[in-house]
Amino acid sequence: MFYEPSKRNHGLPFSPLKAIVAPRPIGWISSLTPEGVANLAPYSFFNLICEAPPLVMFSSAGHKDSAANIEATGEFVCNLATLDLVDAVNLTSAPAPRDVSEFDLVGLERAPSRLVKPPRVAASPCALECVYVETFRPKGKDGTQPDQHMIIGEIVGVYVDDAAIVDGRVDMRVMKSLARCGYLDYAWVEELTERERPPGGGMDLKARTKA
Repeated sequence: MFYEPSKRNHGLPFSPLKAIVAPRPIGWISSLTPEGVANLAPYSFFNLICEAPPLVMFSSAGHKDSAANIEATGEFVCNLATLDLVDAVNLTSAPAPRDVSEFDLVGLERAPSRLVKPPRVAASPCALECVYVETFRPKGKDGTQPDQHMIIGEIVGVYVDDAAIVDGRVDMRVMKSLARCGYLDYAWVEELTERERPPGGGMDLKARTKA
C-alpha cells in the first residue's frame, strides 16, 4: 500500500503512521503548577536530543498542562516508564482538572527531586531532573503551524535506582523499559544485542562489507 498522510487515504480503520515510527520511548513528565499542584502525564513523542549539553524534549499536541506548567515554573522531571508501571502510566494520560494531581488520582507515591522542585515518581527506577530551555513550534511544508508544542529542557540531575545497574551499566532488561507502539499497544525491553562500532573510515567499512 501507499498513502499520503495529508489526504489520509490509507483505507485502514486506523492511521498506521505512529505504529510505523515505533517503538517510541515514553516521557512520563512531572511538573508543578504555579500554585504547587503536582501534574503527571505521559508523552510518546519524547527523546534525548544531544549529550552535551544533555538536552531532552517532549512534544505536546495542544498547549496542555505540562507545557503550561513548565513554561511558567521553568522545571520538570522525566520519569522512566516501565512494565510494572504500565497501568499507572496509562491512567495518567486521562485529562484531569489543573487543581487535581494525577499522583493522587492514581495513588502514586512522590519522591523529592534533588535539584528541581517537581517531584519524581518514587516507583520509577530512573528520573531526569530538567530545567526548561525553550518551546519550539514546528511548521509544515506549507508554513502552517499546527497546535504542537515541543518542550526542550536541559538535564541537570539524573536519578538511577542501584538495582537497575548491572556490571556498571543501566540494564533496560532489569527495568523492562516501556515504549509506545501506536494504536493501544505497548512494548518493553526484554532482550538486547550488542555490536562494536567498526574502526577506521568509509574505506575500511566498504572492505568489511565486501568480505
